[in-house]
Amino acid sequence: MVRFDPRRPEQGPAFAFEQARLKALVADMDKIGAGASPEDLVGDVPLLDHWLVDQRPIPCLTGMATGHPRLVGQGRPIITSDLWLISEDRRWARTLSRWYRLGRPAGSARDTP
Repeated sequence: MVRFDPRRPEQGPAFAFEQARLKALVADMDKIGAGASPEDLVGDVPLLDHWLVDQRPIPCLTGMATGHPRLVGQGRPIITSDLWLISEDRRWARTLSRWYRLGRPAGSARDTP
């Protein structure tokens, strides 16, 4: 939830931050709608391994992140921001914040080394 003051023309940094994240999400959706693949859109993105779709009460992902720009570490347990896009082949996901390359789903036969 983002607070705003309808009496002010400038809404402040928190409003601008969320607005920028939503614009980036819509830009990625536009590109996918025009035929781009996630590989065309992403550079160095975190890997989320042992992942599953969860609720907080809205859809998100949980899993073990490697290469996350803000949550440093390898195989670090995380809960993502709101899940907006997931590819049919379950290899890519776009949350409100960023793209994820999806590894093994939680509980899969590939779950153990």
